[in-house]
Amino acid sequence: MQIETLKMFCDLAETASFTKAAQMSAVTQSAISQQITSLERQFKGPLVERSKKNFRLTREGQVLYEFSKQILGTYDALQSKFQEIKHIISGHIRVAAIYSIGLHDLPPYLKKFLKAHPTVNVHVEYRHANQVYADVISNVVDIGLVAYPTRDPSLEVVPLRKESLVLTCHPNHPFAKGKTVRVEELQGQNFIHFEPDMPTRRAIDKIFSEAKVSVQPIMEFDNIETVKRAVEIELGVAIVPQPTIAQEVSKRILAEVKLEGKDLYRPLAAIYKKSKFFSPAMRQFLAVLKEEK
Repeated sequence: MQIETLKMFCDLAETASFTKAAQMSAVTQSAISQQITSLERQFKGPLVERSKKNFRLTREGQVLYEFSKQILGTYDALQSKFQEIKHIISGHIRVAAIYSIGLHDLPPYLKKFLKAHPTVNVHVEYRHANQVYADVISNVVDIGLVAYPTRDPSLEVVPLRKESLVLTCHPNHPFAKGKTVRVEELQGQNFIHFEPDMPTRRAIDKIFSEAKVSVQPIMEFDNIETVKRAVEIELGVAIVPQPTIAQEVSKRILAEVKLEGKDLYRPLAAIYKKSKFFSPAMRQFLAVLKEEK
């Protein structure tokens, strides 16, 4: 029995998906299936109840999973100890980030980290917020990057930085003539929203509620890029994190207008499972993420 086989089994148990488990080990689904079959022959019994509708471990599979996690944790600790002794930082880091962070905030930090540690392989996936939390809790990824972090007893939350929320509009819009605008002035404006279940949308709704402002919703999108495109073709205005429109503002594709009043911002954070063993590479990556630009 090899460590890699136990890892594949744990990945399958945590993701409940042969497809995801195969992706995590960069192998085919057939290879995962063969490894599970090999384990079942070795332990003389089924470990997984195979069904098209449901996936679950048998009682024997659950026991193997629990002991395998202990073995893998000890093995990871051993590898990390040797890396520390030799002053080596290498390995793999799996990251899930919401779209706006992954596309706009993460790249300079990732570039800096990889320049300092070229032997580390960082795999980044862009996900919706609820999927980021699910992937971190189920151990599909090592670190999640989110906005407006939600407290969970199984997660550690590491605050990173705060991004200003600004109004964005087409350069020809009347708001673009000024440097600032009061929230109250948005009353009745055609507005491009994020979808209701997104944390940034909930924060914007709270801003409008406190100011007793009602806007005219035109469209709702699940990512920052489509919000920007809708504003770009003059369908309405939007409130977005300032770094996400920096490039468009510099090219005069969009305009940026500061919102008057109390500081309006969205907090960013890294999340990881409390029981997660952190390798030297993961610790260093998190340290880079906490640095100011």
